[in-house]
Amino acid sequence: MVKTLIELKPGEKARVKRVTAQGTIRRRIVDMGLVPGTEIEMERYAPLGDPVELKLNDYHLSLRKAEADTIILESLEEI
Repeated sequence: MVKTLIELKPGEKARVKRVTAQGTIRRRIVDMGLVPGTEIEMERYAPLGDPVELKLNDYHLSLRKAEADTIILESLEEI
């Protein structure tokens, strides 16, 4: 099952499959460690849904909803 980061529920884990963002946004996302193969866990959504907070590589990261929507995931069960 393939989904984007904003489709994860709090507590769910998945692995990054690819980043579809372009330009400086893509570079920023990749520089933060969201590269293919990285395992992430959704921590929580802000009260109005933006931003989202996730955990990867033992640190927490917040992303805007628009940025999170460009990150394609694969479930850990598929691997």
